[in-house]
Amino acid sequence: MTEPLRPLPMQILSYIMKENYVNIGDSTMAKNFTAALVQMNCMRGDKAANLSKADMMIDEACRSGAKLVILPELFSTGYRVEADDARLAEPIPGETVVHLEERARKCGIYIIGALIEKTCDEQLYDTAVLIGAKEGYIGKHRKIHLWGGEPNRFARGSELNVFQTDLGTIGMLICYEIGFPEQARVLAQKGASLIVYTAAFGKERRYAWDVASRARALENGVFVLACNRIGTEDDTVLGGASRIVAPDTEVLVEAGTDEEAVICAAIDPDDVEKNRRAIPYLRDLNDRLTIHNF
Repeated sequence: MTEPLRPLPMQILSYIMKENYVNIGDSTMAKNFTAALVQMNCMRGDKAANLSKADMMIDEACRSGAKLVILPELFSTGYRVEADDARLAEPIPGETVVHLEERARKCGIYIIGALIEKTCDEQLYDTAVLIGAKEGYIGKHRKIHLWGGEPNRFARGSELNVFQTDLGTIGMLICYEIGFPEQARVLAQKGASLIVYTAAFGKERRYAWDVASRARALENGVFVLACNRIGTEDDTVLGGASRIVAPDTEVLVEAGTDEEAVICAAIDPDDVEKNRRAIPYLRDLNDRLTIHNF
């Protein structure tokens, strides 16, 4: 019998203490580059088919000049695979990560996607990974805020990290976490100029996806890259509407709700600094009051 859910431990506080703050000027980014979101349907339990489809769509993104390509949550297995989680799970690095490393090297790009991770002690996590052309596997984010029945499937993550790349400093979050502003704020305070959400977000909550993706961009002066699935798995209907949002909340590009697509947008790093100066939320945040009342 599964134990009842408990409140998330307060270790997140350690990430918003003053010594972890990053000056606005530290959120350095490369010159303009193109980012791409891969909105795809998946074959449940068929890694070979899903990786093959992802390869084709990644190649399409690269032909459009993309240097950063985002894949959806659990893209290699499908989302509603509860009965097969243990069988489909893999270590990091493992089959999926090695496959993405090869694709990143071939195309000269960065790739982000989420998969079912299995640790050496048999714990399962819903985990986003960042892969680079030169570096290979760079790092990961284990989903902290679990949706619906996910606590019966996955352990909770407990860390919020950012990763410095040639394209800028990247933070990764997963699906439901788009609705938790605290996480995005921590990543921005640690230097993120790009926050990526890899998702399998439900269609009936499209309104939350719309508002939250734009709010997270505005509050933190970051680009939000929100990559969602499409398709139906059991009673879960995935909502698509993958989008890239600028720091001023402009939706630079958005996919439809029902079709597979590769969408691209130019990322202008100057927009981060411009919008953080226009509305200086990070500069003016009373962090001591926030910590006291958290």
